[in-house]
Amino acid sequence: MSKVTTQFYRGNLVESTHNIKCHLGSINGEIIFTTDNEEDYIYPRSSIKIFQAIPFSASNAFKILKLNEKQIALSCSSHCGESFHIRELKKWITKIKLKPSQLKCGIHNPLDTKSSERLFLSGKKPYQLYNNCAGKHLAMLTACKINKYSTKDYLDFDHPHQVNIRYVFSKFTEKKILKDNFSVDGCSAPQYSFKIIELAKGLSNLYKSYYSKFDYSVNVQIMIESILKNPLFIGGNKNLDSNLIKISNGNIFCKGGAEGVFLFVHLKKGIFGILKVADGNERALPSVIYNLCKKFKLLNKLELKQFKLWNNLMLYNHANFKIGKIKTIIE
Repeated sequence: MSKVTTQFYRGNLVESTHNIKCHLGSINGEIIFTTDNEEDYIYPRSSIKIFQAIPFSASNAFKILKLNEKQIALSCSSHCGESFHIRELKKWITKIKLKPSQLKCGIHNPLDTKSSERLFLSGKKPYQLYNNCAGKHLAMLTACKINKYSTKDYLDFDHPHQVNIRYVFSKFTEKKILKDNFSVDGCSAPQYSFKIIELAKGLSNLYKSYYSKFDYSVNVQIMIESILKNPLFIGGNKNLDSNLIKISNGNIFCKGGAEGVFLFVHLKKGIFGILKVADGNERALPSVIYNLCKKFKLLNKLELKQFKLWNNLMLYNHANFKIGKIKTIIE
């Protein structure tokens, strides 16, 4: 059985080890690499936001409200609360004439440290738009308004918008979404568990949809193109997904999720991947992705160099002393 492990060294001693569930496939059905976890159920968390946003896209809200590409990208995002994120979210919520308090995602400080410090020093407090899932919730509420659905209970399991989202999941994964697979995400939205092999089918069909060979192609094309043109709006300046999109020159669409989940599709090579750090520690992902990109030639030499410059695989302490390294082993 193949294995992927990421080791964190302090000096010459392996201090911590993270095991990664991994499946790489191609749209022609070939399994490129696997750790044989295809039948494992995982919660993909925020990595599947593009699927959750398809009913919003299908509502034709873009044209009706004249939303820009940055706002479209935010509908699929886990934004870090940087000023440019908040600016576009404010414009969007004004267009749909809702109050931030109507978003049921909850409130937290900006995930970006500098943005959080600036907000604190300004004397202002965060509110719902600072939640990293605010774009997803605005998308849901926007579709509800366009379709004349209730906005008060938009997160309920049986709400028509949630029924539409489940239909999309079933369509792309080619599996019925059962209530047994239902749970609640960190932002209070419905979250569903999937087998890794079902997510693989979902990514394969997402690729086909992007190239007009599957359902919802126009909607998927609009969202992916908006993200590729505005990668910082799916995450932020320091996010792995935003930077991998940039470094790959838009050849890779990707999205991370909580608890060490990462999904990607190489739009030129027709290769997709599902990663899940078994212990949920996201710090292992940059090294894993760098090594997978190198081994399977998902990035060229220049792009790999840029990736390594962005995320140094050496460990430094707060005094900037080198204290160890990060190493991923693929076997």
